[in-house]
Amino acid sequence: MPVLSIVNTAIFDSGAIQKLASSLTQQGVKRPMLVTDQGLVAAGIVATVTAAAGETGFAAVFDQTPPNPDEDSVTAATKVFKDNDCDGVVGLGGGSSMDLAKAVALMASHEGPLEKYGASVRGMRLITKTCPIIAIPTTSGTGSEVSVGAVVVLNNGRKETFVSPHLIPGVAICDPDLTLGLPAGLTAATGMDAVTHCIEAILVPTVNPPLEAIAYDGVERAIGMGWLEKAVADGSDRDARWHMMMASVEGALAFAKGLGAVHALSHSCGRLPGLKLHHGALNALFLPAVLRFSEGAAPEKYARLKRVMGLAPTDDLADAIAALNARLGIVPKLSSLGVTREMFPEIVSYALGDLAHLSALKRPTAEEYEALIEAVF
Repeated sequence: MPVLSIVNTAIFDSGAIQKLASSLTQQGVKRPMLVTDQGLVAAGIVATVTAAAGETGFAAVFDQTPPNPDEDSVTAATKVFKDNDCDGVVGLGGGSSMDLAKAVALMASHEGPLEKYGASVRGMRLITKTCPIIAIPTTSGTGSEVSVGAVVVLNNGRKETFVSPHLIPGVAICDPDLTLGLPAGLTAATGMDAVTHCIEAILVPTVNPPLEAIAYDGVERAIGMGWLEKAVADGSDRDARWHMMMASVEGALAFAKGLGAVHALSHSCGRLPGLKLHHGALNALFLPAVLRFSEGAAPEKYARLKRVMGLAPTDDLADAIAALNARLGIVPKLSSLGVTREMFPEIVSYALGDLAHLSALKRPTAEEYEALIEAVF
């Protein structure tokens, strides 16, 4: 099976979960804590992973990861970690569980409060060595298993990004078989998360041809070769699951270049209290609007994106993504998700302060952000 050593070691292939016990040993972890969610407990995946952890299993399990990890869940999980004398953390699930695991590793080894380590207050300089982290994705979208970041909704209301090389998992175990049977709607939303990572990473002005090449491959794999639609159509298609997990890894590797206005908006909407909006679905929803807004700012990149997606030169890139969203069953309107116009000023305010806004291909003003929200409302 391929072993990819880029930002970390990613053990990638069907059956890769069987490398968990040896990975824990290599990382020097004797009392691991598992961070996961109730859905994976019910699906039997936690039992599978526990068996793969070796004779001792896990010293502790935190299975209450919320849809968007928040500061309270970080506090609760960190207490479990400390109470059980754990020395390493394993994040099992989608981006929420993996990000929560990273936050636990941070707070288990650093003094609070959590907010002082956020990227918006330049807190990354305060982050030093954490306990070992192992990440095991069960969706193909966020790519948190190979990224430097974690996203947590703080008690002050901000959906904060935490960025540090110390938050990169030492080992990522990417087993596409763990995504078999994932519901079509979640497959579509997480798949469009991966696609958005690739496209925004390509479009940001930062010059990094190797990462752009990785991102173009991710877009071609997911859209041009049709693996995303195949995975949504047949959840048991092992080839489709393999390729979509690879596209997810590629998207996360690529967004080390930065992200853009799509993520500024989705991060902002994702922190709205009570709604629990899915990050990938929000990315899918905002992507066509932001592509239209940025039209003309990077014509060569738009042309190359069309080529890898299998489009004609005269095709409209934003329209193609919108059509893909429709085929995948992505909810087409923000209003259908419970967002109201009264929330617009708050969404705009947080988007302007989001880290992704700073690296956008074309930075929207407050008025332009409001127009982008209105376009998908």
